[in-house]
Amino acid sequence: MLLVRSISVSKLHREPFAAMSDTRSIAPTGTHSSAPAVVSALNPLMQRLLRLGLPFGPNVLLTVRGRSSGRELTFPVAIVRVGGRRFVQSPFGEVQWVRNLRASGTAVVTHGRRREEVRAVELAPEEAGAVLREGVAPYLRFAPLRPLLGRFFDIDVDSSPDELVAEARRHPTFELLET
Repeated sequence: MLLVRSISVSKLHREPFAAMSDTRSIAPTGTHSSAPAVVSALNPLMQRLLRLGLPFGPNVLLTVRGRSSGRELTFPVAIVRVGGRRFVQSPFGEVQWVRNLRASGTAVVTHGRRREEVRAVELAPEEAGAVLREGVAPYLRFAPLRPLLGRFFDIDVDSSPDELVAEARRHPTFELLET
């Protein structure tokens, strides 16, 4: 059974990000956090569409072995590309997939029929701050993306290096490397 926070369809149409309003309280690294209910509700649909190979910007499927169950768990993530390198960053903080990826150190990236085994190396906040600056902050210039990204990231295009590092502490970031 899937439990989803109740929100009317008409309100969702008028305020598409209303169901994500509680994401500002992202837990710092080391504590548990979770994605907003609307994200959890939409993940199965996103998984199906990405498995079909439909283009959804930088989104792919990431499959990681569960640290307790040992089962393969799959979820959609956005790949952030900076200087020819690839990263995944948790907009929701210390969620389960982050803990699993940290424990396993490996994953499979899938888009359509393309599958690639990768090694995941977690970045220190100082390194992750640079990924925020180069990979995320530029999207804040685009009015349609600003409200969405602003729900998850407390930065702007003029954020100082210290502000970026502080924000990176809230968003575990992994570099994906070929195996």
